[in-house]
Amino acid sequence: MNVTPLKLQGASLLEPVVHGDNRGFFMESYNEEVMHNLGINYKFIQDNQSLSAEVGVLRGLHYQLNPKAQTKLIRVLTGAIYDVIVDIRRNSPTFGQWVGVILSEYNKRQLLVPKGFAHGFCTLVPNTQVLYKVDEYYSPENDRGILWNDPALGIDWPTSAPVLSDKDQRHPLLKDAELNFEL
Repeated sequence: MNVTPLKLQGASLLEPVVHGDNRGFFMESYNEEVMHNLGINYKFIQDNQSLSAEVGVLRGLHYQLNPKAQTKLIRVLTGAIYDVIVDIRRNSPTFGQWVGVILSEYNKRQLLVPKGFAHGFCTLVPNTQVLYKVDEYYSPENDRGILWNDPALGIDWPTSAPVLSDKDQRHPLLKDAELNFEL
């Protein structure tokens, strides 16, 4: 497993070793011992999977407040996404900054998103399936979000007219969002 730290402290891009031949491929997408040896020490307790039928489906920007904040390990099973994280740790030198990466069934990369980041993605192809591990259960009372097109963030999404849920259309701007994260 190759780990590339991103410019937002704690976030990393993971690239598993892929063994391919004429039959297809095999890879370990998660191995607790390997992760531990790489300094990635999270206890993932739940897997979540989504299917987005159309190009331009945008899910996010989501997070859960402490004490139910979630670390996420995200990968794409089929299709491709533009995956974005935003640093929402108030005393972080990169507060309000974002990073975007492409995750796909072809590149097999995974994004490690620690607590203290908002997360969202936009589908690049139809019928995209995303799988992500979390280290905390879903908590409706701690579920929060930030508006996907907050001008203060300036995220360069691959669409200007995304397919959004009602909930994602109503998230507040970062300046008005409820945050309780520290670096």
